[in-house]
Amino acid sequence: MKYSLLALCFAFLVSCSSSDDEKDYRLENDDEIAAYILANNLVAQKTASGLYYVIEEQGTGAQLTSSSSVTVTYKGSYTSGTAFDDSKGELVSFSLQNVITGFTEGLSYFNEGGKGILLIPAHLGYGSKDYKEIPGGSVLIFEIIVYSPEMIAEKNEADIVAYLDANDINATRSDTGLYYTIEEEGTGVQPTATSNVTVAYKGYYLDGEVFDESGSNGVSFGLNQVIKGWAEGITYYKEGGNGKLFIPAALAYGNYNYSTIPGGSVLIFDVKLISVN
Repeated sequence: MKYSLLALCFAFLVSCSSSDDEKDYRLENDDEIAAYILANNLVAQKTASGLYYVIEEQGTGAQLTSSSSVTVTYKGSYTSGTAFDDSKGELVSFSLQNVITGFTEGLSYFNEGGKGILLIPAHLGYGSKDYKEIPGGSVLIFEIIVYSPEMIAEKNEADIVAYLDANDINATRSDTGLYYTIEEEGTGVQPTATSNVTVAYKGYYLDGEVFDESGSNGVSFGLNQVIKGWAEGITYYKEGGNGKLFIPAALAYGNYNYSTIPGGSVLIFDVKLISVN
């Protein structure tokens, strides 16, 4: 599961430093942004901080604030058109308190479901000195889509269906949006949503990266103590049964990062119901 440069740049020090060796790129950046806007026929707004932004779609969901947690897809590039970061359609979640100032301010002009462009001068980005592969003084252009819960659910559904088609898997969809396969139904007791069970499992993302795995002896727990996708999914098997669960974020860990699970993630589990205790 890809973690982007943007999502990992927690609490980066903004470049408005009084240090003698800091260069002020504001005027230079402003001219560069103005030229980019003209060349690309954009209708942009400029804020008091020097940020420019374009709202292509305002969005109909909740208004974002500087302390919101968000889930987005984006592409980051320079005014030359060269890309330096790209989520490539993959959902990325983070708090707006943990990213560059231009992103924090810029997204506050959108609602969930919004789409647009941020044109961020260096003093609101990575500053006047080189930061990783970002050259000092760079203007950063971000094309962004802010996902609402409904959009995440639609994307999860489409991604699961695409995965099933690509891997020639015949799965059943429940009314909740859970997909599951039964490779062996099992012959023992069938659990209920409150049963205590022992299950051996492997959990991975759509790209195949494993994020959790039990031993062959499995792990015991109450089905009223786990994510909704498990509480529902395990009840489709009998003791000795096995199969796969394809769990959208709404039935798992939600739309924002949870521990090591990126927000909005579809989770796949290979499961074997060892016993109903």
